[in-house]
Amino acid sequence: MGDATETQRKLIEVAIELFATNGFKGTSIRDIARAAGMTISSIYYYFESKYGLLLAILKHLSEGLENELNRISQAELGPLERFKLLVSTHLNQIAAQKDSAKLFFLDEEELSPAANEINKQFQIKILQIYKSALRDLAEAGYIDTPKNLTVSAFNVLGVIQWHLRWYRPEGPLPFEAIKDEAVRFMLFGLLANPSPADL
Repeated sequence: MGDATETQRKLIEVAIELFATNGFKGTSIRDIARAAGMTISSIYYYFESKYGLLLAILKHLSEGLENELNRISQAELGPLERFKLLVSTHLNQIAAQKDSAKLFFLDEEELSPAANEINKQFQIKILQIYKSALRDLAEAGYIDTPKNLTVSAFNVLGVIQWHLRWYRPEGPLPFEAIKDEAVRFMLFGLLANPSPADL
């Protein structure tokens, strides 16, 4: 059992790297087998197909992040502390698993119906977590009640997910400073002292 789990883990790690580098369509089963030092039949034995392997990757990644964000959303924290921790944790996970996180943003035509459904359900669950956090902030008086919580939550997620495009560990700013700036922007925007007329 241990050997089987280790084999699956290695195939998933290799596939994540190749999918992130060459794209899903640009990576073949043969490429994965060669990079993992295994036979093609090993991949078919454990995952049945390239789509099956991608499905296993998406399940693994989505469950890990969703469980962590759910844990924070249910923690005994004030709404502001909870929101900051949600964003910080989400960004930490993106930074730690930058290549694998990109797989959630593959074009739909590259995915199987099953993979698309996992992706869709994951995005809906994460959206609900942030909608709840924003509602708590509004009820506590930290922010104005958004006209549309769904749009506001999408805006928050847009800031978080855009880090996939531009964040580089070797950049001039430390990661903690980047996270602080992201939270400040989400909560206060660009205006120094916004008034209702400005908004």
